[in-house]
Amino acid sequence: HDHFPLAFLLQCTSTQEMSNRTTVTQFFLLGFSDVREQQILQFLMFLVIYLAALVGNLLIITVIALDHHLHTPMYFFLGNLSFLDLCYISVTIPKSMADSLTNNRVISFSGCVIQVFLIVFFAVAELAFLTVMAYDRYTAICRPLHYRVTMNRGVCAQMAAGSWISSMICSVLHTANTFRLHFCGSNVIAQFFCDIPQLLKISCSDTHANVIVMIALGSLIDMVCFVLIIVSYIHIFSKVMRIPSEQGRYKAFSTCIPHLIVFCLFISTASFTYMRPRSMSSTSLDLTAAVLYCVVPPLMNPIIYSLRNKEIKSSLWKMIGRI
Repeated sequence: HDHFPLAFLLQCTSTQEMSNRTTVTQFFLLGFSDVREQQILQFLMFLVIYLAALVGNLLIITVIALDHHLHTPMYFFLGNLSFLDLCYISVTIPKSMADSLTNNRVISFSGCVIQVFLIVFFAVAELAFLTVMAYDRYTAICRPLHYRVTMNRGVCAQMAAGSWISSMICSVLHTANTFRLHFCGSNVIAQFFCDIPQLLKISCSDTHANVIVMIALGSLIDMVCFVLIIVSYIHIFSKVMRIPSEQGRYKAFSTCIPHLIVFCLFISTASFTYMRPRSMSSTSLDLTAAVLYCVVPPLMNPIIYSLRNKEIKSSLWKMIGRI
């Protein structure tokens, strides 16, 4: 981004005087490049990714809703995850595509607040639902006789509601903690969306408390989800290895390994972004990590859960046949 004039980078677009200090009312998203050809290429790549994620997640939601055979806890949580992914990718990608196409990368202060709130909300919800799905798989494989009682409709609804509500509380805390700060210097965010670590970099307030809260809360959530998922999969794999049938072992592994891969990719890149020291920060690393935890999971989840799931594929072909 060396092509940007220094004076332009440091200016505060649409500023107002408040208590004798210049307050930022708009932010400028640097994005991936200021070269027009590369902007068009990024638009096309994001368009393909967004359409694939949109179609894939909508298909899963539709198939689960229409096929009564899929009205089970596993597919109930998968439907929630698909809806969540649909919303999650829609927070960042359409805005970034519009910015690349129009070469206008300004976002209002209120727009930035909304984007931060939604990104944190859906990111924490993604982690919560991946954890709940791991517990569902543990119950189905390790305690099959108790599965229907343990994972009844009421319990599933409570777990889903708990995931959404806890995500909202966490998002409110992070958003309020971030935007209580003053932004009076540079308004340039070195990212393709409003990201908390980048906002802390350009704040003219003392951000030590924010960093501590972000790391502490993030570590707590990550640790709880990580421990629950790892413990679930230790029990699952120990149970699966005792299955005498090779086909049975393959079926169990095929439903668990993709879920574990998505979880590891998501938690590692999100943790890298939000909890690493500032000295390790660089624009290229930040952009890559953001794509891996904001764009890849919503794209990969429908591919993993539809291509490797015979029941969803069968229901999808039946639905296409009826149409």
